[in-house]
Formats: sequence, structure tokens, C-alpha cells
Amino acid sequence: MNRRTLPAAAALATAAALLLTACGGSDDGKSKNSGKIAGADEGATKAASPSASASAGDAAGRPKISLPSDISYTFDWPKTGDKDKDAILSDGEQSIKAVDMAIARQKSIDPAYQFYYEGEAAAGTQTFIKQYIDAKVRTTGHYRFYQENVVVNKDGTASFGYCEDQGKAFVKHLKSGKVDRTPVDKDSYVSYNTALHKNKQGVWVIQKMFSQSGSAKCQP
Repeated sequence: MNRRTLPAAAALATAAALLLTACGGSDDGKSKNSGKIAGADEGATKAASPSASASAGDAAGRPKISLPSDISYTFDWPKTGDKDKDAILSDGEQSIKAVDMAIARQKSIDPAYQFYYEGEAAAGTQTFIKQYIDAKVRTTGHYRFYQENVVVNKDGTASFGYCEDQGKAFVKHLKSGKVDRTPVDKDSYVSYNTALHKNKQGVWVIQKMFSQSGSAKCQP
């Protein structure tokens, strides 16, 4: 999962299912928003348990996602009118946010992302999140997702590809509040390809994920 930047000293081995690389620089740490999770100090891991607070009216039990106020997203993938494709886009959004919530909570094993990832993808995601925990940092800034491509198969599997713009996304140190930044370059644009299946609860779960920073198809 090539979505976020870590200080070079904190980089760990790449997970088998996910390509984990980064971008980084420095800033004075004075962000517009506080970046604190409701009810928690900057470095704390307190947050409402996602397993205990499923979205209202969701029979599948999708977890509630609660993120620091300084993390935001734009998903430039409009509804298609196809039930399965739109469900994949919706579950895809939540799966991305669930990983950021686990990073903010500093929990490499968290029920929210485990709801959307399994097998190879879950193992790689756990390794990815642990990088942030070991470095005592979390994500911050704005993430834009675009150029979606969804293919649904008759056997209940699907493929989902998309691009991410990381130009306004950074890493924040939990203790100091310092934000690491880098100028926008070609590696700020990342392509993703995922393999999914629809589980018994009707949720589209990610089984495999591959990413490429600097992808030519994602460049502006």
C-alpha cells in the first residue's frame, strides 16, 4: 500500500501483498486543525471501538469510522448506477478510511480495517500500519482518489483500480506535532489495483492489493 510517507529511518520491509514506499520533508507543525481524535491526546490511542458502533441501519454491520479532524478526502468517482459497482466504490472509500483510523489509533490490529481486508491484503495492511506505530507518526492532510475502474465478475469477485493524489498528504509526528512535507512530484501520484470478493454479509472485501508510485496513468 503505497499511500503514505514515513521518515526514512522508520521504513521497514515491504509487505508481500502491498508495495509500501513514501515521501517526506519538514514543516513547523502548525497545522490549521488540531489533528486530535475526539477524547484523546495527540499521541494517545483512545477512540470509540469500531466494532461496538456499526453504522446505523447497516445490516452488514459496517464499522463506524472516526478520524482526526485534519484528515480529509475527495473521492472523484461518481456513482455508476450499477448496484455492485457502486457498492464496491462505497466499501472502497470506507476501507481507505479504516486504515487511516488504525494508524491514528496506533493499532496494527484493528477491527475496522479487518472488516474490509482479509488474507494477503490484511497481512500487508497490518505491516503497513505497524510502520507508523514504530515511527510514532500518523497521517494528516488531504487525499484525492480518482480514475476508478471497476469490473464485476459473475462468480462474486471483482477488480477495482484507481489513482491517488498524495500532493497534499503528509505525516505528523505524534509527540511534537511536526508535519513532514515534500514538494509534489511524479511519485505523489499512485495507482492501485485490488482484487475483491463479496462476502456473506454483502460487503466487498479486499483480498489482494498492489500499488505503484509515479504511475504514468495517474499523472495530472
